[in-house]
Amino acid sequence: MKSWESHSIIVTGGNGFLGKAVVRKLNARGYNNIVVPRSREYDLRKEGDIRRLFEMAKPTLVVHLAAVVGGIGANRDNPGKFFYDNAIMGIQLMELSRQYAVEKFVGVGTICAYPKFTPVPFHEDDLWNGYPEETNAPYGLAKKMMLVQSQAYRQQYGFNGIYLLPVNLYGPGDNFDPSSSHVIPALIKKCIDARNHADKEIEVWGDGTATREFLYVDDGAECIVLAVEKYNEPEPVNVGAGFEITIKDLVQLIAKLTNYQGKIVFDTSKPNGQPRRMLSTSRAMERFGFRAKTSFQAGLSATVAWYEESSRVPERND
Repeated sequence: MKSWESHSIIVTGGNGFLGKAVVRKLNARGYNNIVVPRSREYDLRKEGDIRRLFEMAKPTLVVHLAAVVGGIGANRDNPGKFFYDNAIMGIQLMELSRQYAVEKFVGVGTICAYPKFTPVPFHEDDLWNGYPEETNAPYGLAKKMMLVQSQAYRQQYGFNGIYLLPVNLYGPGDNFDPSSSHVIPALIKKCIDARNHADKEIEVWGDGTATREFLYVDDGAECIVLAVEKYNEPEPVNVGAGFEITIKDLVQLIAKLTNYQGKIVFDTSKPNGQPRRMLSTSRAMERFGFRAKTSFQAGLSATVAWYEESSRVPERND
């Protein structure tokens, strides 16, 4: 275990949903020398901007969370952009980290890296047993290249890079933009909007049979910080809660929590995405003691409450 309190830490994507939670966790542990690059100042797709960032921050630890992400629709509409932007960021950040003698690089990938028909629960050893689900394969493969690169750099240069594979995260502060949000915030917004407008039905992509696993954002951040402190091995590590729920059951639960009482229509002309998703979480527990603590019901209730509060229109006092 290494203490990083006195070290300069770069957290890419530190202003994002997961990034803010990770920075809060680091600050709570006494890590105060944290640099969060803004995309308007440092375009992480450009080598020159990364060099300028490293010259300024002089990091000894890099936590790479920045990503171009979205739900099934966004992945289907932007496969080239999602591949290039995510691949080039990871490749250049790790290479520049090596050149600038960064002591540790934490690459945060995605469950989308797993093959489409991975047996449930997904074990890290299954990562290379097939091609990812087609709608998000470019994104998943781009992020998976960080694993290949970190293992290659460890072998040739002795570079300490680790790779984590989180499931879909959710929680207060999530992205609720319908054009780019993931399934939980998209369904929460859809149900609340329909309730508020007295709509008789909502439409959900797919047939409802696909399963997903979800991890509360604060739990995901805790896992990343534990890996920063305690994990220094080449093998990838799953970051999850170890359960699955069908999309049908998920939307019914969200409808109940949001008090939406209309009809739920499944559009079977739209893709389901990967048939099932659930991770084996034993490696994270064995290697650095992580286990998710937030129940799905509690986390989902907190997320709904946050969105209800943040989207409420203030009353006018004329």
